Amino acid sequence: MLERKESENNVYEISKSFAIRIVNLYKYLKEEKSEFIMSKQLFRSGTSIGANVFEGKNAQSRADFTNKMNVALKEATESAYWIDLLHETHFLNDKEFDSIYDECSKIIGVLTKIVKATKQ
Repeated sequence: MLERKESENNVYEISKSFAIRIVNLYKYLKEEKSEFIMSKQLFRSGTSIGANVFEGKNAQSRADFTNKMNVALKEATESAYWIDLLHETHFLNDKEFDSIYDECSKIIGVLTKIVKATKQ
């Protein structure tokens, strides 16, 4: 049980940190690259991860918690798609892509473990 709580706290911290990076990336893409469509999609999905994780902290049941983590996982997966698309369309260079995609992948990994553990 202690390991699960540590994992939950960790995913909250990393998803919040990721959301901050996404907000800053959104501002950069809008102001420096004049990209408005994909960046807005990434903004929505990337900040939604942490919001769902945070909601999960006060879940009313195990099923509610699992549902919130599942939604966060879906949002993280969508974020990975938008990051990849921004890279493939040259709005993100290789270094920018590698950094943020790696962080997103870590979040997906942690959320996947949480969802699997809570479904057992």
